[in-house]
Amino acid sequence: MPLDCSPEPSQLSFSTVQSYDQCKYFPRRFEKSENTLKFAAFNRKFAKSNNSKLTICRMGLDDKDKEILRALQQNARLTTKELAAKVHLSTTPVFERVRRLEREGFIKQYATILDAKKLNKGFTVFCSVKLRQLNTERANAFTQMIREIPEVTECYNISGSFDYMLRIQSPDMQYYQRFLLDVLGMHDNIASLESTFVMEEIKHEYSVGV
Repeated sequence: MPLDCSPEPSQLSFSTVQSYDQCKYFPRRFEKSENTLKFAAFNRKFAKSNNSKLTICRMGLDDKDKEILRALQQNARLTTKELAAKVHLSTTPVFERVRRLEREGFIKQYATILDAKKLNKGFTVFCSVKLRQLNTERANAFTQMIREIPEVTECYNISGSFDYMLRIQSPDMQYYQRFLLDVLGMHDNIASLESTFVMEEIKHEYSVGV
């Protein structure tokens, strides 16, 4: 059947949907925001049917979704009306799209970016950590400690000669020295540390390329 002859969602029966993958069979219909809403409502109705074992396919990101994500990464305080104007859609489909992006985990949270220097936390250090023993129990104890330290803003389990990479924000060198001795140094499973001090920040993007 040609794509321009495909039926409206209201005309589809459960048996029809069982025979075809909606996302593949009606790809052009998902490009229209009003049809996206119709199919979403139909999918919810279909999912409640006890007589069907078909799993409705998950819609991927289209160009409008990506526009919304880019706009929200630049300014998460945009109202639905302002966001709709930016992506050239009406407010209802934009609202539904944002809720879906949140529900499906594309949007994890909304946050405010603070100026570390104005808060006297502008001294940045990358600290490489090697544990004396590395097993599940020891690793869990270390990561639990790190999660409770506010000066550590990022922590990564890495490959190579060290086990973890920490990003630490502190007021100055003296504070960081005390932090090493009085905080990190108190963990008896740390074998060695290597500190790299940031002299100048060239680029620091908070957004993810979409």
